[in-house]
Amino acid sequence: MLSTLRRHSLGPLLVMLASASAVVPLRAQAQDEAQVEPPAQREPADQDLEPAENAIAGEFRPARGFQVLETEYGSLNISLYGLVRYLNQLPAEQTFVDHLGREREVKTRNDINWHRTMIWFSGFALHPRLTYTLTVWSLPTTQQTLAFGNLQFKFNRFLTLGAGIGPTLTSRSMQGSHPFWASSDRQMGDEFFRGGFSSGVWAKGEPLSRLFYTVSVNTNLSQLGITATNDARDLAYSASLAWMPTTGEFGLRGGLADFEEHSRVATRFGISAAHAREDRANQLGLPPNETQIRLSDGLLAFEDGALADGVTVQKLTYQVLALDAGAKYRGFTLQGEYFFRRLSDFLATGPVPHESIFDHGFFAQAMYMAVPKYLGVYSTGSLVFDDFGRKPWELSGGVSVFPMAARSWRLNLHFIYVRKSPTGSNFGFYTAGQTGPTLSIGTDILL
Repeated sequence: MLSTLRRHSLGPLLVMLASASAVVPLRAQAQDEAQVEPPAQREPADQDLEPAENAIAGEFRPARGFQVLETEYGSLNISLYGLVRYLNQLPAEQTFVDHLGREREVKTRNDINWHRTMIWFSGFALHPRLTYTLTVWSLPTTQQTLAFGNLQFKFNRFLTLGAGIGPTLTSRSMQGSHPFWASSDRQMGDEFFRGGFSSGVWAKGEPLSRLFYTVSVNTNLSQLGITATNDARDLAYSASLAWMPTTGEFGLRGGLADFEEHSRVATRFGISAAHAREDRANQLGLPPNETQIRLSDGLLAFEDGALADGVTVQKLTYQVLALDAGAKYRGFTLQGEYFFRRLSDFLATGPVPHESIFDHGFFAQAMYMAVPKYLGVYSTGSLVFDDFGRKPWELSGGVSVFPMAARSWRLNLHFIYVRKSPTGSNFGFYTAGQTGPTLSIGTDILL
């Protein structure tokens, strides 16, 4: 299977998924926006009681929120998310050697930050089937603040069409589970292989009972940091299927914790695939604006000298296939995802030693609600098998406390040991090239 993926494009898979969606009746699923009716007064634990549906919005998915206005012409709900945490990456001073034998500095962090803010304004406009979500997103660690949104129209139970900012469907974590992960950001394997968020159009539904699909066409793999002025003409294509055969659901947002204490085994199986022709999105001699794709030694694929000294990659083709599976039962959760990624068709300023680069790997995680609805313990791990033979890996574990017996407020202690981290950003837990421990202590709210 691996050799086949090396030789062939993932394009046919995307075509088959899209074709299946076109010939089978499509069921729309309302995005997980707040209720139209004003919510009654409730105990804090009831903040969790929102539909566990297959959503396109990824990180930009409101919770129950607070109903502000409702008329026959429209409604307005306000929902919010906030995270503050301490992060320490060790050893404080270290270097790593990249795949070309060059020594590079590891830029570690030791800081306390109000890390992430999201405010959602959502509801329906003019017609109950036409819904909107406007998002204000801020990341003080990078001094970024953005405002964006999406519109979706639910035709019937078979089809919803949407347009706006949404994920490229490259992993399950991109499709609505945030922030109900092990900790407050993704694991190493997921972070390395996945794409990002970008303006696009999509369709979603349930062609067969308990089988959900989404297909999407986006401007690029990740729009963050890329303006229309320096964007290329190529588009990104992605598709995803999720099958939940036993119970038809996988808990709220498909998150890690089994808050529901399933008395019957809940299962989920999925497949995601994407194809994108990516551009460095900046002039030669300047740093790339496309920073989503990294090589397995942590270098940005489009930075100068990434594949050969003095050579800059201007364009490449990114293809990914991801297979995921999970089960929940009586407070236990087991989830995992396996990725296959191919980078190819390099357009560069000089010769590069690779016709293509093929990496594959996985992450797995397990959690047990030791005190139902109040305390969960978990362990996770990632491993990447890469063309450079570096084999980066991580092991992590932690404890999450839910003081109000609701996922709406979490206290989290998270510990990671990583070897040769292939990924890094100020968004998550990792810095490129790091070998050593990382400690995170944080708390977040979702209302």
